[in-house]
Amino acid sequence: MALPEATSVDRLVAELARGAGELDGEAVSVLEHGLQTATILEREKPLDRELQIAGLVHDIGTVLWPNRPKAHARAGATFVESLFGERVAFLVAHHDEAKRLLVTLDPEYASRLSPRSLDTLDQQGGLMTQREINRLYESPWIEELIILRRADDLAKDPNRLVPGLLKWRPTVERFVRSRLQTA
Repeated sequence: MALPEATSVDRLVAELARGAGELDGEAVSVLEHGLQTATILEREKPLDRELQIAGLVHDIGTVLWPNRPKAHARAGATFVESLFGERVAFLVAHHDEAKRLLVTLDPEYASRLSPRSLDTLDQQGGLMTQREINRLYESPWIEELIILRRADDLAKDPNRLVPGLLKWRPTVERFVRSRLQTA
């Protein structure tokens, strides 16, 4: 099955909005989870719009290709790369590996994961080998990847109120416009 690409901000926003109806085994919808992740990242890294956008879209693969936790990160990266570029696509593509990394380096990190995230940890490969760890650490964006993953794991609170998708659309539009102007 060929994976779709985001051909416009309208298409991206429509797919994100579809996430309001997808729970994926968590206490919040995929959309709410992305909004919480982006909001946490906005607070922690206010100048890093790419990281915030990666947080917003990191689980879009779950909407595009449901019930495939092993493939959702790569599917999401394929979808967003044409709009957001290599860095956002990398962060989306590897956020599942960052979970594996954190649990491998600190087994107690697993206690921070939701039950669904623990289930998908096994489906996504479980603990990392030293070779996998080394490969991931070769990335220029390893620090941001870990920051994204930690926010991802915190962003599953059904009582957390965050701004909706309309708040993020102008940020996404400005980023895409700026990226296209410099290309």
